[in-house]
Amino acid sequence: MTHTEIVSFIWDVANLIRDTFKRGKYQDVILPLTVLRRLDCVLAPTKAKVLARKAELRGLGLEDMDAQLKKASGFAFYNTSRYDFDRLLGDAPALAANLRNYIVGFSDDMREVIERFDFDNTISKLDESQLLYQVVERFGTLDLHPDAIDNATMGTIFEELIRKFNEALDENPGEHFTPRDVVHLMVELMLAGDEEGLSRVGTVRSVYDPCCGSGGMLMIAKQRILEGREENGELLRRPINRDADIHLFGQEVNPETWAISRSDFFMKDPEGHDAKRIAFGSVLSNDRHAGQRFDYLIANPPYGKDWKRDKDAVKAEHERGAAGRFGPGFPRISDGQTLFLLYMLARARTPKDGGTRIAIIMNGSPGWTSRRRSQTWPGRAGGVRRVSARRRRAGPSRHRSR
Repeated sequence: MTHTEIVSFIWDVANLIRDTFKRGKYQDVILPLTVLRRLDCVLAPTKAKVLARKAELRGLGLEDMDAQLKKASGFAFYNTSRYDFDRLLGDAPALAANLRNYIVGFSDDMREVIERFDFDNTISKLDESQLLYQVVERFGTLDLHPDAIDNATMGTIFEELIRKFNEALDENPGEHFTPRDVVHLMVELMLAGDEEGLSRVGTVRSVYDPCCGSGGMLMIAKQRILEGREENGELLRRPINRDADIHLFGQEVNPETWAISRSDFFMKDPEGHDAKRIAFGSVLSNDRHAGQRFDYLIANPPYGKDWKRDKDAVKAEHERGAAGRFGPGFPRISDGQTLFLLYMLARARTPKDGGTRIAIIMNGSPGWTSRRRSQTWPGRAGGVRRVSARRRRAGPSRHRSR
């Protein structure tokens, strides 16, 4: 099946639940079950080995089995429940209880991911409506093992589903989804001219997305450096350095997309290092990577979003001056994009430390609104001066992005 066929197959679950769930709640069913089915397929080859190892370690009286069970599964997560999708469907009357048992069987990091979906309430609602078996059965027919659906395709499937959810809510699909062609272009521009440095032996680089959504930008940046770019089996760009050590960092405020990105990164990296650096929360008020600076910064901040919920924290940080992230000032409350740009500049390395390359998508709104209000900016001598800019009658002033 192509990724388009899989998205259509999964989305068709909406026909089963439309009388019980509103359009805006379809994702409460579809996203967690897609993640669970993917995890189920990924762990299937080593499931028996994990259960046998658990029994063996328990017989030896060992309580802390985490490291050993991760080794047995081949990933930085595992599941110790005796259930999988086949066994769940084999006991229809107890499906709800067994599904909960299955979820509890995941290791701590992965169970935290599932809990972000608030799936327990969805299980109850599906069970009460006598829909749980039908929905789980439908997902159980999907083969989402990486041998059938590689990681890049799975990422595209998640992004397509999110786009559909946003369209169902009449929301901007770009809030959580950036077209892959656009991301590839951003990555090419961000890395252009830095190939020589990236190609050196022992190269270590960090890439950070402060509003990472489902993690597509981060993963494409890493793949471009280590693997190149392929499309339909054709190599379009050669890898820059297969041996480079690329560390990914991200943060995401939406619990569902955070859960998708973190689970996806756990499956892509057997050691789980990148996944553990995908933090949850708003970077504007709760910076989970505080004090760190990065070699590359890439983001598509949400358009038209205000920063009211983060206002107190942002203003408190501004009062710290150069020691904070928003020392130069802040835009009007409706302009969250500019605030993200300020944040990214604060996470850039200084030129003497090698500098930072930044790729960011912004619409024209910040450029227009910033010229219609006065702002406070630091003066050259460390003082503060007021700057007020007005739009010229002949049109907006021309400026270069750096």
